[in-house]
Amino acid sequence: MAEAAAVSSTAKKSKVFPSAAAALDGLVADNQTLAVGGFGLCGIPEALIAALRDSGVKGLTAISNNAGVDGFGLGLLLETRQIRKMISSYVGENKEFERQYLSGELELEFNPQGTLAERLRAGGAGIPAFFTATGYGTIVAEGKETREIDGKHYVLETALKADVSLVKAWKADKAGNLVFRKTARNFNPACAMAGKVCVAEVEELVEVGALDPDHVHLPGIYVDRIVVNATPEKRIEQRTVRAGGK
Repeated sequence: MAEAAAVSSTAKKSKVFPSAAAALDGLVADNQTLAVGGFGLCGIPEALIAALRDSGVKGLTAISNNAGVDGFGLGLLLETRQIRKMISSYVGENKEFERQYLSGELELEFNPQGTLAERLRAGGAGIPAFFTATGYGTIVAEGKETREIDGKHYVLETALKADVSLVKAWKADKAGNLVFRKTARNFNPACAMAGKVCVAEVEELVEVGALDPDHVHLPGIYVDRIVVNATPEKRIEQRTVRAGGK
């Protein structure tokens, strides 16, 4: 009976945390590898990133398509020198990133964008490595195994895994089932699956059963903690409008 009660208690443990800081408490530590969702500033877990900055952890390796911009997103962690290495595909629009990289303060593992996505997907799927034609014959292939298959040349790329994943979704139920909104889906599902532990920042939280199962983009089995940020800032990197408003 005691064992049954313990199992019942564990099953009922809530995944929902009252704040981003509380959601990261006990999870993040120095020298970890983190997978962070988002593309540019679209679909980034901004409250979790700010809480990560405030936690003071350092020596981090961040797997993310890019490194935010100066003063926002992962750019916050570059300013405080908490990131030691970036595993990315695009690093433009961030002067501090450029300065640190060119001065040798920041390590960079550069990936073609599709390769980065597939490395994360492979990590979440338990696939240790894969061959891709992308990057063969370029600096991307230096030091990596290559192979000719059916007359074409390929580069062996290894999977990516993270200690902690930080992702952003539009809506979640209390079991952690996630729905992403439009292009904010981007790297988020792959990052979530590649982490040993996943923390999801969401705009709306609903009861279990409120989501149509056919509308769920990421099953709750991949999500360990949830925090609600109902009013995210959602910055736009470059706002372009027509002259005269016509």
